[in-house]
Amino acid sequence: MHDPAPRSGTSALFAATIGVGAFLLFEVQFILGKQILPWFGGAPAVWTTCMLFFQVALLLGYGYAHGLAGLRSASRQRTIHLSALALAVGLLVLRIGLWPSPITPSDAWKPGAEAGPILSILGLLLFTIGLPFLVLAATGPLLQAWFARTFPDRSPYRLYALSNLGSLGALLAYPLVFELLWGAVTQAWIWSAAYLIYVAAFLGCAALVWRSAPTWPIEPVYPATAALAAEATPRPRLGGLALWIALSACGCALLLATTQQMCQDVAVIPFLWVLP
Repeated sequence: MHDPAPRSGTSALFAATIGVGAFLLFEVQFILGKQILPWFGGAPAVWTTCMLFFQVALLLGYGYAHGLAGLRSASRQRTIHLSALALAVGLLVLRIGLWPSPITPSDAWKPGAEAGPILSILGLLLFTIGLPFLVLAATGPLLQAWFARTFPDRSPYRLYALSNLGSLGALLAYPLVFELLWGAVTQAWIWSAAYLIYVAAFLGCAALVWRSAPTWPIEPVYPATAALAAEATPRPRLGGLALWIALSACGCALLLATTQQMCQDVAVIPFLWVLP
């Protein structure tokens, strides 16, 4: 039998991993957006297309985390996700020496004059950062699920707040620190090094989950969940789910439209990408 994970320092490890993951998730969007902006003429549509890719990838990452957390086997969850994590790191390592940095493609990847810009941007981002970004996107919901099962009597929702804090830190850090102090390649190397730190922290969380796996309940039970269960709230209908998704999509569409308009009227710069 494995001993349950010790409480001392565990919350800090989960919190740090989620915070760093959220920071990297947002920071890489600005790094790559600025890197490829001149390749496509500096048009406002470049960032809009980048946002389209990252929003879809984020949604896919959440869906992947939801499906993975639904598996009852802790060992299977750990094996699947750590395999994806190892593959993402392997892709980054293989590019060392071939590209200026593990996430900034060489000039050989510049599109030709006849290439369609939207498909070129989407394909470039998919190949460059697709899998590492997907792994980062799954970090928050997956670690929250693991935390809830590792410590059934403790609510994981504070970790969600820390994820938002990491995202906000990335939004502020890029125009105020990264863009002012370093060039695109140096930014990418810093991000890649931080990604390795994130991986090490995630492995620590996975080790804690492995130690506590035999104590996992089928469903995590903590005060917030117990209170909701007592109310016997019925499952939302398909129409309600569709409405929630549509309302969320409206917010994303408004964000993209506002950013596009600001960049057309002022300038296509990361600072204006951050403001909306």
